[in-house]
Amino acid sequence: MTRLSRIALALAIAVAALPAAATDLKVMSFNVRTMAAQDGPNGWDKRRDLFADTIRQLHPDVIGTQELIKQQGDDTVERLPEYTWFGRDRFGGHNDEHMGIFYRKDRLKLVESGDFWLSDTPDKVASITWGNIFPRMVNWALFEHLPNHKRFYLLDTHFPYRDQDEDARTRGAREIAAWIAKLPPDVPVIITGDFNTEPSSEAHTVLTATLKDAWNTAPKREGPAKTFHDFTGKATVQIDWILYRGVKANAMRTITTSKDGRYPSDHFPVQADFTL
Repeated sequence: MTRLSRIALALAIAVAALPAAATDLKVMSFNVRTMAAQDGPNGWDKRRDLFADTIRQLHPDVIGTQELIKQQGDDTVERLPEYTWFGRDRFGGHNDEHMGIFYRKDRLKLVESGDFWLSDTPDKVASITWGNIFPRMVNWALFEHLPNHKRFYLLDTHFPYRDQDEDARTRGAREIAAWIAKLPPDVPVIITGDFNTEPSSEAHTVLTATLKDAWNTAPKREGPAKTFHDFTGKATVQIDWILYRGVKANAMRTITTSKDGRYPSDHFPVQADFTL
């Protein structure tokens, strides 16, 4: 770790340790990198402590994850007992990848939760259409912010990754936009996700017709725009977004924490600081 990296890490820890204001809400999106992959020196057993440490440094109130295997979720809350997590995997059980949502039990109350699939039959568990090769889904929650009892919706998703899946990503964006349109207009909505496409895409255009992109609108921005780096630390595409309506974005950051040349994931997590 370089001297500048150590200084940046110290500052992040100091900021995270400050008491949160009653209306502050910290939201993180974090693609975990599934432990099912054969990653050798970047396997989960070699980065799970760093993964938890990265969250501890920023201390977000809620985290939308992608590619999460149940053991990874359980390992994380074992190290961070102030958090809990929930969500079914993309096949409707707990043996595959989850869009797991973590939240701080002292800051948020889970009022309601559910899921739907990005397909022609969204209520059918594990349904696949639009040329997808795996089920794609949204995990969602209605939270109550305990300091001020304000409520907000959090949606978490993971779009398909292949170049030929651009139409499926656009269709998924339209389905999410239609689902959000049915929510009470006075309740804030935040989306976290690995969208596997950049902000120039039709999917981003569809979603930002009614939502804002925190990276584009927050007055304070830190770190690189691009987020996927394949464990190299050199990101190539901006595919991890936080979108919102009904809250004020104060800051947005891309977190590039590493230790001894190892990263907590092959994606940089992103975090937005909001005022409810």
